[in-house]
Amino acid sequence: MTATFEATLPRLAPVAAPPARLVLKADARSRGLLDGAWWPRSRDLLRELPALTDALDPLWGRITHVAVNPEHWPVIPHKVPVRGHVVKVGWFTPEIDPHKLLLLSYGTGRWDLLVIPPETGPEAAARLMTAASEYGGLPLTASQLITADQALHDVSPVPNQVRDAERTWESEGGASQVTAAVPKQASRLIIGM
Repeated sequence: MTATFEATLPRLAPVAAPPARLVLKADARSRGLLDGAWWPRSRDLLRELPALTDALDPLWGRITHVAVNPEHWPVIPHKVPVRGHVVKVGWFTPEIDPHKLLLLSYGTGRWDLLVIPPETGPEAAARLMTAASEYGGLPLTASQLITADQALHDVSPVPNQVRDAERTWESEGGASQVTAAVPKQASRLIIGM
């Protein structure tokens, strides 16, 4: 009697990407220079855009195009595969603020998000997210918001301290399940925080 053994490899479940850390103005009618803020975990658009579109597609319609300034993105792919479709990515140096992401959805509109640098500490990121999603604040551009926050809080992070603060924030549940909270008369929608 012979027995045949097939080598079976364990089936690995796909690892879900952490949710996008995102704050949006709840009322799309009263727009300003920014519609909210996004705090990516890295400067890798291939890795970061799928989580962002997963959060935004149900709210704003299918995101089809993204435009960035290449100053803070080392590699800009022309197309990024996301759930169910492909997002085309373009870059424009003088036209787009280096700290802003422009999103387009056919038939629905355009949105501008402050991009908080990934190395920003949790406290500064929270301040910037609040400032970008406020209605009564000064109409500042994305770069002006970041510069103002750095000047007010004398922010000059040491890279290792930032990474340690980020790891602590993540390990304490900072990036838990996607949560969208819109209480009555909310001024902002918070996702993934």
